[in-house]
Parts: sequence; C-alpha cells; structure tokens
Amino acid sequence: MSRYGQLKKQYEQLSCKYARLYEEHLELAYQYRQTQEELAEREQQSQEVYALHQSGRRLKHDMKNHLMVLSSYLASENYDEARAYSSEILDKLNAMHSYIETGNTLLNHIINEKFRYARERGIEIKAEIENLSFAAMSSMDLAALLGNMLDNAIEASLREAESARHLELLISKKQGYETICVKNRISKSVLEENPGLLSTKEEKGEAHGIGILRIKEIAESCHGMYDVYEMDGFFCVAVFIPE
Repeated sequence: MSRYGQLKKQYEQLSCKYARLYEEHLELAYQYRQTQEELAEREQQSQEVYALHQSGRRLKHDMKNHLMVLSSYLASENYDEARAYSSEILDKLNAMHSYIETGNTLLNHIINEKFRYARERGIEIKAEIENLSFAAMSSMDLAALLGNMLDNAIEASLREAESARHLELLISKKQGYETICVKNRISKSVLEENPGLLSTKEEKGEAHGIGILRIKEIAESCHGMYDVYEMDGFFCVAVFIPE
C-alpha cells in the first residue's frame, strides 16, 4: 500500500473515531442538562414543601389566639364580629393547600405551580391523580401537554364569575391508556359559540387555537388520542397516551 493510501486509511479511521467521540459528547452533554434540570426541579419542590410546612406551623401557632378572640366575641354577644373574624380564618385556611405528590417529579412541579397560580386567582381546584409514569412521552412533551391543558383551563376559568371558577384534573389509567383530563366549569356552551375552538387571545399576532392544536399534536406524536367535549356544565379536554 502506498504512503498516500496509508494516510487516507488513517484519516478515515480518525474521522470515524472523532464522529463516535462527538456523538458520545453530545449524549453526555444531554444527560448532564437533564440531570441539572431534575436537580433544579427537586430543589424547587423541596422549597415549595418547606414553605407549605412553615405556613401550617404558623397557622397552628396562631390558632389558639384566634379561638380566644372568637370566644371573647361570643361571650360579649358580638355575633357579627365573630362571624367576620371566623370568615377571615376560613379564608386563610382555604388559601393553604397540601403539596400534591404524584411520584413523578416533573408532574409534581407543573401541577403544584399551576394550582398555586389558579388558587391565587380564586379558582377552586379538585384533583384525582394516580401514580403514572407516562414513560411513552418525553419530559418536554409531557410538560408542554399538561402545561397547555392547565393553562387553557385556567384562562377560561378567569373569564367566568369568581363564584363559578372551578377546575378539575384527573390522571388515571383506562383500558391500556394513561389519561389526563382537565375540566373547567362553564356558564354557557363553548362548543356552540366557538365550534372551531379559535383562541380568544390576540396577543403578539399569536395564531388562534394554538393551545388545542399543540395538545392534539403532542397526543398524536405519541400515538395517542385526544377528545374535547362538554358534560354537566364543564368544558373537558382529555388525552389518552398508550402505555
């Protein structure tokens, strides 16, 4: 073999080795980013749990004083003041909520953050959540899917009267599918007035209906299905992801 042929062979071997090393580098870099993101999520989760724990301790510490004030109002027959004061206590209790633990760090973060935002705006929350892995979905797709579903329901709830704001999240396994269903109470039919589900937002030239389209896109990319319907005064969006 000529000198040129030897050099060409060595070059090809080095090129193949470089390509393998570069691929390994990209994979390690991706794993590193994933690990960093998971650590950040766990840290935020720990901070949220700690904050809730501290709020509970403060309320428990103050409860004795609250009861003494109520007792004083009742003893002096100041019933209006007693009712007003007890209402304030109930408002504080309702503002507190337990941290939702799903067994999935990403779900924990998304659900608790969205629920905190919703409660601060007077939206009543109900959740029934099974411990599911959603292994068929990437973390990015799961975050985008659940985030869009909850964001849409929260935005719709805020257009309702404050007394009617109610949102439900159901995560369960049904007939071989891991399902997510988000419901928000409605005072009138959305599908009758807006059958195409065009977005009501006109911000920054945003395409109408992008939330529902994104949900559909993610569900179908995972070989799943989605459904939009109304039932018992609720607007419902459900996604079914095969196990």
